[in-house]
Amino acid sequence: MSANANATKWSGLGLEELGDLAGLLNEVPAANAGGAGPLELPLDLIDEDPNQPRTADNPGFLPESIAEIGETIKDRGVKSPISVRENKDAPGRYFINHGARRYRGSKWANRTTIPAFIDNDYNEADQVIENLQRNELTAREIADFIGRELAKGKKKGEIAKEIGKSPAFITQHVTLLDLPEPIAEAFNSGRCKDVTVINELVTAYKKNPGEVAVWLADDSQELTRGTVKLLREFLEDKRNHEQGDRDPNTVDALTGKTDAEAGDSEQGPQDDGANGKKDSKEPDPNKLKKAIIQVKHDDRPARLILNRRPPTDGWAWFKYEDDGQEFAADLGTVQLVALLEG
Repeated sequence: MSANANATKWSGLGLEELGDLAGLLNEVPAANAGGAGPLELPLDLIDEDPNQPRTADNPGFLPESIAEIGETIKDRGVKSPISVRENKDAPGRYFINHGARRYRGSKWANRTTIPAFIDNDYNEADQVIENLQRNELTAREIADFIGRELAKGKKKGEIAKEIGKSPAFITQHVTLLDLPEPIAEAFNSGRCKDVTVINELVTAYKKNPGEVAVWLADDSQELTRGTVKLLREFLEDKRNHEQGDRDPNTVDALTGKTDAEAGDSEQGPQDDGANGKKDSKEPDPNKLKKAIIQVKHDDRPARLILNRRPPTDGWAWFKYEDDGQEFAADLGTVQLVALLEG
């Protein structure tokens, strides 16, 4: 049927003022609400989010990784639509919410469009949450996000709640923003990626910077939770012996006496000065020589560190019983289990 015939066919239906229907169908819709399927958006209208939490050195963004997903897209297309939002500063263009790898893979495969859903109710925290759930963020990327949020004036507790993590998780990653040089080198080089190990090293470095720096300088030294725990115990014992500040309730392995008891024995019995009788004070059975406060945090047994200043009001330092990791936590997040004598 000719174009004139088509015009004649529809002329009596009052549709002349709709204009070119084909042109309308070729335009990109502004949204796809109401349960409609994904749009097929032109790639050249889409930009990557400048605040994308994943950085260029993320394993998922390495050239070989993009080529791998690109080969799949070349053969089978993009099976899972990406999520985008409208760019308010450039009408008609979009920012990627989630799906940057599929976007890059599509460009690698020389495709011109990509299936996408438009979701304007999406922010950087949503990106972090989704990538955390997929384990696609490095510790550095998480720390950088937390740093940006702190710079906006948010509290650590707010950020923790926003991304569904514990305050201890936030505190551990904040440490990564300002590492001592020897530890920063080990972390940035990829020699150690365990955030807990890095925090343990920072704690040791604050008390023994020289020794920790020398220990890290040995490239053959494994950086694991076990080796760092041994390092900290060694440095603690060394410092105690050098400074003579061992806990007076520490039991000597040879004599079976505490340092306090051994000191009393060396001094000998004391004269009361009044009636010439020796002072034979009996210990008060109602008093604890050394208190150990056991708690539970994140369903893990821990104990309260009584001689370490808390980072802020309402917080305290604790030590996990299973791996010796020390951490700061809100007192409201721990459950008191028992009060024991050390």
